[in-house]
Amino acid sequence: MHLHCLVPGGALADDGTWVPARGSFLFPVRALSRHFRGRFVSALRSAAKAGELTGLDPSAVSALLDALMAEEWVVFAKSYLAHTESVIGYLARYTHRIAISNARILGPDDDQVSLSYRDYRDGEHKTLTLDAPELIRRLLLHVLPKGLMRVRHYGLLANRCRVQRLAHIRKVRGPDLVPRSSREGLPENL
Repeated sequence: MHLHCLVPGGALADDGTWVPARGSFLFPVRALSRHFRGRFVSALRSAAKAGELTGLDPSAVSALLDALMAEEWVVFAKSYLAHTESVIGYLARYTHRIAISNARILGPDDDQVSLSYRDYRDGEHKTLTLDAPELIRRLLLHVLPKGLMRVRHYGLLANRCRVQRLAHIRKVRGPDLVPRSSREGLPENL
């Protein structure tokens, strides 16, 4: 499974002032990777201790989590997006599309399926042929487990404080720097 997060290019300080990111990132990418790994594995350990990971041997869970902590996790981070349109475009690609459209499936051939894709390194359209089980495995990476939502809002956009926080940010940053919509800062179709 993978996760996409949008992090603002700054933060509100305790005194209510806006503190912009230094450079292109709000947090150092390596530190973010290690922090995320630690929090994620810690939550899994707590769930295992509480008996929420049923059907698994506790010693096997502990060994697996130790192995996860020994690995460097990959956090791919892009520098912050400066324009509202860029943010909305990024969100739309990951929240309102399916993993693969029917138009990209070129057809089955024995136990394989051919797909078209765009190689963003050179901009060319290419063909990828996968074994059927591999295609299914890749598709299932995009199926959310029961109870998880596709889009969650935290921090400045959390439901309980969105209106007040965005109003405050507009006051300290200027009204043109924070988008407006009928849902306070979110695109109409989200």
